[in-house]
Amino acid sequence: MAPVKVFGPVVSPNVARVVLCLEEVGVEYEIVNVEFATGEHKSPEHLQRNPFGQLPALQDGDLMLFESRAISRHVLRKYKGSQVNQLGESNLEEAALVDVWLEVEANQYDPAIAPIIYQQILVPMQALGGTPDEVAIGESVGKPRKVLGVYEARLGKRRYLAGDAISLADLRHFPHTHYVMGMSYVAVFDELPGVRAWWQDLMAHLAVRKVTTMMDGCSG
Repeated sequence: MAPVKVFGPVVSPNVARVVLCLEEVGVEYEIVNVEFATGEHKSPEHLQRNPFGQLPALQDGDLMLFESRAISRHVLRKYKGSQVNQLGESNLEEAALVDVWLEVEANQYDPAIAPIIYQQILVPMQALGGTPDEVAIGESVGKPRKVLGVYEARLGKRRYLAGDAISLADLRHFPHTHYVMGMSYVAVFDELPGVRAWWQDLMAHLAVRKVTTMMDGCSG
C-alpha cells in the first residue's frame, strides 16, 4: 500500500494537526512540501487537492481530503483499529465528551488563539515576508484567558478534557498551543495549574514529542 500523502509543511499548525494523528495511529505517511511563502498553495495543482487554496490536503489512495479537522477524524476512524488507546472513545459517553471538546476547540479555543498564531508565525512566512499587525495582536491577547478559565474548571476535575485518558480532543489543541507557549502570552497558562498540568502531560505523549521536534526543526 502506498503511504498516505500530506501536502503542506509541518510548520503550519493545520498540517501539524494531521501529522500528529498519523503519528498517533502509526500509519506510514509522506510529507509533500507546498511552499506557503511562494504562494504554491494557490497554484492550480494544489487547488486540485484543496479548492480553497489552503493547507493541508491529504491523499489516502484514491481519496483526496482537505480541512485538517475532518482529516484527523478520517485517520482515526480508518487506522486506529484495535489499539489499546482508543483516544477516549471506548464507550458512547466518552465519545460524546470527545465530540463536545472537539467543538469547543474549533469554536472557542481556536478563534481565541489563531489570530495570534497567524500574525506571529504565518504572516512573516508569506511572500516577501509580511510584518505582524501589532494592533490585531493586542486585540487578541485577552481572549485566551477567558476561554482557558473554562478549561481550568474542567481540568480541575479530570486529567484530560474528555476523561482520564488522552483523546483526540486533547491532541487537537497541540499545534496552536505549542506556538503560543513560545510567546510572551504563556503567562496565562502559568496562572492556571490545571491547564498547566494538562499541557505538561500532553507534551510528554510520544506522538506529541515527535511532532514537536518536526515543527521546531521546520521553524528553526
